[in-house]
Amino acid sequence: MVARKFKIVAGTLLVIAIAAAVSIKVLAGESLSIATSSVSRSLCDGAFLSHVDPDRLFAEEQLPNMRSIGWALHYRVDREKHEVRASVLGAFGARAVYREGLGCVLVHGDATLPESAGFKAEPIASAFAEAGVVEPTDPAFRKVLDHAFAEPDPSQPRLTKAIVVLHDGKLIAERYASGYGPDTPIWGHSISKSITSALIGILVQQGKLRVDQTAPIAAWASPQDPHHAVTIDELLRMDSGLPFDETDGPVNPMARMFFLENDMARYAATVPLDHPPGTTWAYSNLGYVLLARIAVNAAGDGGAVDAERLVRAQLFAPLGMRHAVFETDLAGTPVGSSHVYASARDFARFGQLYLDDGVVNGRRILPEGWVSYSHSQTLKTGYGAGFWTNLVNEGSVPVWDAPWGIPQAPKDMFYARGAFGQYIVIVPSEHLVIARLGISLHAGTGIGDLVAGVIAALHQQSQP
Repeated sequence: MVARKFKIVAGTLLVIAIAAAVSIKVLAGESLSIATSSVSRSLCDGAFLSHVDPDRLFAEEQLPNMRSIGWALHYRVDREKHEVRASVLGAFGARAVYREGLGCVLVHGDATLPESAGFKAEPIASAFAEAGVVEPTDPAFRKVLDHAFAEPDPSQPRLTKAIVVLHDGKLIAERYASGYGPDTPIWGHSISKSITSALIGILVQQGKLRVDQTAPIAAWASPQDPHHAVTIDELLRMDSGLPFDETDGPVNPMARMFFLENDMARYAATVPLDHPPGTTWAYSNLGYVLLARIAVNAAGDGGAVDAERLVRAQLFAPLGMRHAVFETDLAGTPVGSSHVYASARDFARFGQLYLDDGVVNGRRILPEGWVSYSHSQTLKTGYGAGFWTNLVNEGSVPVWDAPWGIPQAPKDMFYARGAFGQYIVIVPSEHLVIARLGISLHAGTGIGDLVAGVIAALHQQSQP
């Protein structure tokens, strides 16, 4: 009897051990596939969209987070085919392909690469089209930029790439790192969420969407589905009940969606809610990809032409964002959480739209009150509806343990923020917009000092 029980226990332990080994192998494989996908897409955009040295970009942006496998990771930039392939010891291969006007897209397996819709936008306005870099002549401004581009700790570089300052709608100061300039598209990361929020606003202005309506997502149509009650407002505010998807784990929902899925919105719609809608704030890349799909569907039949027309003709062109690209997945959905590339001037132009209450060249493209709505407080957090706010300077963002807000800045300031130090800061009381872009992986960006320094320099100029 004892022997029989021992065999049963031993057999159970063996099954558990085999299952654990299989799980570890699967997770390790997914982690390595995520790594190669990240490298291939980033370097594809660097080589063919931003036109920066892909080897330098790999060293600055990718390798610091992949030290343990860097020795085994190989990538190849094929300039004839406009693609980048990456692998680890010849396995876990990933491929990213560049399309003119659309940026790069990851191509998994035998998926077909869709052709560009070929949409041609109207000529774009020439706002801030100065031929050369506008270096400030005021010593106080030069000192602020010197500090922003300095490297206080070379072991943890800030790698500031671009800063643009607008005051009263005029470009008054800018500076760029070597290899970057006024025409260089730079990865905005989650600045893209603020741009997706603007696309929703455009469609609200046109009467095609309402923020209080339940999210028009086919997979959530059944009243018995817990997702069914989620509204567009809750997706914008990140209190939809979807999980905090950007955790430290190597295979979190964000990474799985970005790097392993051909149809990101379809995957995002399958992720279970962690909380009842409207009760808990949780950072959500999933929600913003769903918002991008909602926007494209509302703009027409949901095809590629609708996506390009919405993004280019109705937002980028009126603002003069001449170097901006909103990348899509293979299903044609703009990656609304994270994949806008634009020049620093372009990002500043977007900030100016919000400083001007959604009006550009006398034309209202965002609903009246939309800007205030975008930075109105969600629950008790420092987040609004597509923008971060400066209403909370105590406590920290859940999971990240990062502080809310920018204490050195005025309370009315609000901002778009992306990973690794991407910012568009809007300060209505100072008539000020600041765009700061860089690759600050493990160091502070100095954004608070930058904002405070620019404001101090402006006040110094205004003194008699």
